[in-house]
Amino acid sequence: MDDVRWHAELLPKVLKKLKTQKAGLSVAQVEERRKKFGQNALPKEKPPGRSAILIAQFKSPLVYVLLAAAVISAVLLDWPDMLIIAAAVIVNVVLGYYQEAKANRAMMHLKTLVTFRAKVLRDGREVSVNSTALVPGDVVLLRAGDKITADGRLLDADNLTVIEAALTGESAPSRKTAAELPRGTALADRENMVYSGTVVASGRATVVVCTTGTKTEIGQISRLISETKEEPTPLQRQITSLSKALTMLIVGITGLIVILGGWQGRPIIAVGAEAHESMLLLAAAVAVSAIPEGLLIAITVILAIGMRAILKERALVRRLIATETLGSVSIICTDKTGTLTEGRMEVERLITYREHVSLNHGSDYRWAPDGGGRLKDHELITKISLLCSNATIENPEEQLEDLRIIGDPTEAALAAAGLRAGITRLALERLQPRLGEITFNSERKWMATWNRLDAKRNVIYIKGAPEKLLRHARFIRIDGQREPLTASRRAGLKRQYEQLTGQGLRLLAFSYRQVSANVTFTDDLTVLEGATVVGFAALKDPLRPEAKEMFRLTRQAGIRPIIVTGDHRLTAEAIVAELGLAITAHNVIEGADLDALSDEELQARVAEIDVYARVEPRHKLRIINAWQQRGEVVAMTGDGVNDAPALKAADVGLALGSGTDVAKETADIILLDDNFKTIVTAVERGRVIFENIRKVVLYLLSDSFSEIILITGALLLKLPMPILPAQILW
Repeated sequence: MDDVRWHAELLPKVLKKLKTQKAGLSVAQVEERRKKFGQNALPKEKPPGRSAILIAQFKSPLVYVLLAAAVISAVLLDWPDMLIIAAAVIVNVVLGYYQEAKANRAMMHLKTLVTFRAKVLRDGREVSVNSTALVPGDVVLLRAGDKITADGRLLDADNLTVIEAALTGESAPSRKTAAELPRGTALADRENMVYSGTVVASGRATVVVCTTGTKTEIGQISRLISETKEEPTPLQRQITSLSKALTMLIVGITGLIVILGGWQGRPIIAVGAEAHESMLLLAAAVAVSAIPEGLLIAITVILAIGMRAILKERALVRRLIATETLGSVSIICTDKTGTLTEGRMEVERLITYREHVSLNHGSDYRWAPDGGGRLKDHELITKISLLCSNATIENPEEQLEDLRIIGDPTEAALAAAGLRAGITRLALERLQPRLGEITFNSERKWMATWNRLDAKRNVIYIKGAPEKLLRHARFIRIDGQREPLTASRRAGLKRQYEQLTGQGLRLLAFSYRQVSANVTFTDDLTVLEGATVVGFAALKDPLRPEAKEMFRLTRQAGIRPIIVTGDHRLTAEAIVAELGLAITAHNVIEGADLDALSDEELQARVAEIDVYARVEPRHKLRIINAWQQRGEVVAMTGDGVNDAPALKAADVGLALGSGTDVAKETADIILLDDNFKTIVTAVERGRVIFENIRKVVLYLLSDSFSEIILITGALLLKLPMPILPAQILW
């Protein structure tokens, strides 16, 4: 059943394939399936023991060279040098051990996400079981606040919304419905599926379990994390190359010293009073002096100082070596939501038949009815958006950026816009008390409230999808007057909202309908019939003020920013346009199109792609790998469980401070303020660190090789030895 597209199957077929029914499984069936499928849990692989982590720290060419130098120093009875070299090795091993042991917690934390209880139907009765006891075919009951503990298909749903940020990266709750979907529907768009590790935000539902344990989406991510290999950083690769070259050079030169000395008749081995003339002893002393035993400590100190400097820029470094790698970054793959944007919805403008009223910061829009209480068309949109809402502002006296608003993110944006204009829902409801409500759901796609207008009349306020409200409306408000909604006017409104949607804006339509006070309130489409449409509100997640300039500076610094998002293509393109990047037919690609490309084809095309939309975790890994295969150093931002494999695979993993613990524990660096500007600043610091390390390496090597040049020169010119072994060592 691994290849079944559960979201695309009809419900009867889903139940048939799972050999279950809406009343659930019997206890006997559950036991049989538990033996077949195992526990609903991620495999608890034994983490590396302390000794294994410790031994791994010694597997470095530079450490081998230093250990060899320590042994030679001991043989020559040069105890101070031996102790200094040993101290350098110990400091390096201790730091490496600490970092690696800490990193191993990421996988262990991932496995704690699904240890909850679930309400299931067994033999037709509702029982509560441990989440690990769920099996495919179980029928689970979901309520608001429940943690979802297996992947399943909805049998029915009542106003169900699910927070899937940990899996898809999108903060807004996803609305769910039970209807089947096309086979090619992306993970983030599968409205009829729920996934392990996510949380029910509102509503209720009945779900049939399709996959458990490692077969779930979160299980697949766990597998990706464990299979993803961390590549050596540029500094580690350079140190490895330096160590090998240094070893070969020292062996070659010390061998040359012994050969030249012997050829000139100097003693190879000498004892007693002549011991200081021994070529072998001289070669050993030169070998020890040539090894830059202070290099590891110097690099560690530079990285530690750099880590503190980066922390001042609001980035917390988890892996010391990552501070240098930042300076080598040539590609930054960044998410859109919360990194380039502010991570919240905002009303960008109000659209009536005659005009567009901007609500951008700095606009002078205010709630200002005329003396008779009559409202302009855009003011009526504001009124409807507040009355047809359940969002509540806890601290309306605070500045807009400090507001605490309880409610759906979209309604919160409308409430904030109303407050900016000088009006709140509570103030309006004192004049027109609410009598009833029809809640929004994904099938209905609209919400309505029933408010008292006066003793003889009530008014229905409606907000929802433009296509729904326009289809049933009969009138339109133009310049404060109610006019017939003719075919041409309807077409004009449709063109407007399609054009704005194409710009990446999210549109809500608003309408109203006055009824007699004795009309019974219903919850069907008759509420919409004959309504008067007023206009639209256009919402978006606003770009951070500094993002455009930071993008320009990034490109100016020779680093290419790539946008990798789970959002729709149009939304991604709109953000890219705001950032000042040109959109072409070739530089934007969706996850579904990415699936059609082989790894070789992607590697050939990756250089021309600037934006990836509707991507899933496996896509991010392919994007990173394609760039790395081209020799680029890649940084990747992420905040969800779904980002963990990519954060691990990237040369530098950058987790958002507001992200999940799994993302933060997998990443190399945590952006405490979730800001793209912090990445740019940290890269600048990384380049300074890289330059400092280069200078230290050059200084230590030039100092270490001075004796080699002196001794070799004397031998080649057949001069007496200018310094003795004891002088070299001391």
